[in-house]
Amino acid sequence: MSRPEQVTVLGATGSIGLSTLDVIARHPERYQAFALSGFTRLAELLALCVRHRPRFAVVPDELAARGLQADLRAAGLSTEVLLGEEGLCQVASHPEVDAVMAAIVGAAGLRPTLAAVEKGKKILLANKEALVMTGALFMQAVRKSGSVLLPIDSEHNAIFQCLPGDFARGLGAVGVRRILLTASGGPFRQTPLAELEHVTPEQACAHPNWSMGRKISVDSASMMNKGLELIEACWLFDARPDQVEVVIHPQSVIHSLVDYVDGSVLAQLGNPDMRTPISNALAWPERIDSGVAPLDLFAVARLDFQAPDEQRFPCLRLARAAAEAGGSAPAMLNAANEVAVAAFLERRIRYPEIASIIEDVLSREAVVAVDELDAVFAADAKARALTEQWLSRNGR
Repeated sequence: MSRPEQVTVLGATGSIGLSTLDVIARHPERYQAFALSGFTRLAELLALCVRHRPRFAVVPDELAARGLQADLRAAGLSTEVLLGEEGLCQVASHPEVDAVMAAIVGAAGLRPTLAAVEKGKKILLANKEALVMTGALFMQAVRKSGSVLLPIDSEHNAIFQCLPGDFARGLGAVGVRRILLTASGGPFRQTPLAELEHVTPEQACAHPNWSMGRKISVDSASMMNKGLELIEACWLFDARPDQVEVVIHPQSVIHSLVDYVDGSVLAQLGNPDMRTPISNALAWPERIDSGVAPLDLFAVARLDFQAPDEQRFPCLRLARAAAEAGGSAPAMLNAANEVAVAAFLERRIRYPEIASIIEDVLSREAVVAVDELDAVFAADAKARALTEQWLSRNGR
């Protein structure tokens, strides 16, 4: 019998990481956790190491590494602790690793994900920001290395399942007219616009259908998450921005759809549980049990759809504009959003100011071509600096 597939889970203590480990634990004969990383939830990382016994664990700094290594030794584990970005890149590109779950939120996940790509690993991409920031560079690296890139976002995984196997020939060549990205609309889909000034981080993080981390929950509330997914979809499926349409679907049962020129529309449905796309990508092209309950259509009873209101969700408009502009615009959009969302979660700004800050930052810097990784990081750094300047200028 062949050895279990060795999986590195970057961002193991987050919701995607935990769901990944749940699926892995259901199939010990097929998968084994090779390395786990965590950032601030070190007690949870220790517990995961005790349960899954990985070869490596990665933490952010020397102090955390010393503490975790001592706790692991006390628990009788031989897990080796690495630190920082270098450690993340090491476990992502290790010769014994077969697959990498890229689930670190934000720009911090870019370098280790690229390190895995360059070594030809199977990439389970949950870190959409890596592809949003680097676009053509990322896809070029995938093609050069022969890496298998499988989307984990429920929407992109749904599209992947609804497309024919030869979709890489081009959407037009396989008869696709457009891609329909579904969105729940988040917690403020029906909130009076005047009340958005007063929403709290707790309200923004209370997603009606999904259990997610704080940053991505805010992005879902503002629909920036859907904007980033629009940009990601363009790169994953070689689509133009005008071929990707966002549809609000409050029940989160249809995860996305593909519209074909013959009038057929294929949709992927399921309960809102990330173990479905994770198991689909882990086992692709096979299917395995994910632990997700069967969809009860009689309990769902109805499926509703509506167009997004860009007055309510200006971040979606900004993301589409960045997708159309290309170059450095998506990286700057993502960086400004990361800093603005962090400021909102720290109660330094009001919720509507997230979009205002991003629009201000994008208006202050001309879009430039991005033909190397240094240009991506330069655009990222510039946008972060401009966002911090806005916060300082406005006394935040």
